[in-house]
Amino acid sequence: METKRFQKKDDGFVCLNCGREVPALVKTSRNHCPYCLWSLHVDVMPGDRANECRGMMEPISVITDPRKGFIIIHKCLKCGEIHRNRAALDGNVPDDPDLLIKLTVNPLG
Repeated sequence: METKRFQKKDDGFVCLNCGREVPALVKTSRNHCPYCLWSLHVDVMPGDRANECRGMMEPISVITDPRKGFIIIHKCLKCGEIHRNRAALDGNVPDDPDLLIKLTVNPLG
């Protein structure tokens, strides 16, 4: 039987970086804090929460995609793995737009 690439697991959590309470996103699985954009290295496949690393993932940059909008680039401080995560711009608590803009990389220099 084929494993789904995305599994919806959307629970609220307390951010280990800033300490704020983060509510569930409802539409999809929230994988980072909307207040500071930090994440935890918890997924092998999106939403599965099966990764044993559990390292803190720092938002190192943001790129823009014409179809997907802001994409946050996270780097795990424990194992060094890099992940791309779509920003959550709608929902009950959207990602901080000022932080997204501050981290946005201009490919033209």
